[in-house]
Amino acid sequence: MSLVHLMCYLEAACMPLLCCLSVWGFALIPQLCLFNGIPLYPKISDSNFIVFSIIFISAISKSLYEVVSFGDQFKVWKNEWRIWMVKSVTCYTYGSLDAILNKLGIKEASFLPTNKVTDDEQVKLYEMGIFDFRAATMFLAPLVTVILVNFVAFAGAVVKALVMDDNGDRYWEKMFSQMFLSFYILVSNYAIIEGMIIRKDKSSIPLSATLRSVVFSVFILLIGSVILC
Repeated sequence: MSLVHLMCYLEAACMPLLCCLSVWGFALIPQLCLFNGIPLYPKISDSNFIVFSIIFISAISKSLYEVVSFGDQFKVWKNEWRIWMVKSVTCYTYGSLDAILNKLGIKEASFLPTNKVTDDEQVKLYEMGIFDFRAATMFLAPLVTVILVNFVAFAGAVVKALVMDDNGDRYWEKMFSQMFLSFYILVSNYAIIEGMIIRKDKSSIPLSATLRSVVFSVFILLIGSVILC
């Protein structure tokens, strides 16, 4: 096997693990630091802030260019970006964990067939571009947990900024990058918020999954506060 051939297999094998680790890291670590008032990124007035901005904009622009260059619309890019984040915290995470446990001999690989038949309502939701959240709680809980942690961190930061800026502390300037990251995650995954709070149909996120996610979110925030403070 040539080196290039080997690298292709290596990328295919490690991609799910790298995706889930990076997304979980960006979805929780800056938010926990934001929740506890710890700045991770340069201030807006710092010249290094431009470097982080260019990296973020370049990553977004690259994926957008790839979609548009194939003749697709902005909506397609938005959905692909959202689906990538959803897959990273659900199937990539569980798949990587299952593979690691299998290699360690702790768990044997298993395959359970699932029903692939779609009903008329699922087809209608798909055509309307609406998410169908009729899935197991083990897949819904990570998604809702990430949203709740980001919302709490962002809302808390906004309150702190309104209070501390009045005292001349310039909280916005120090925490802008982390606040923007939380806001970006919330906006990108508005469909999850909609399924959790606004929608009341049978394809929305069940209340039981939301309540379990609240418990997980509180636990993550408490553990983060204990470690960081």
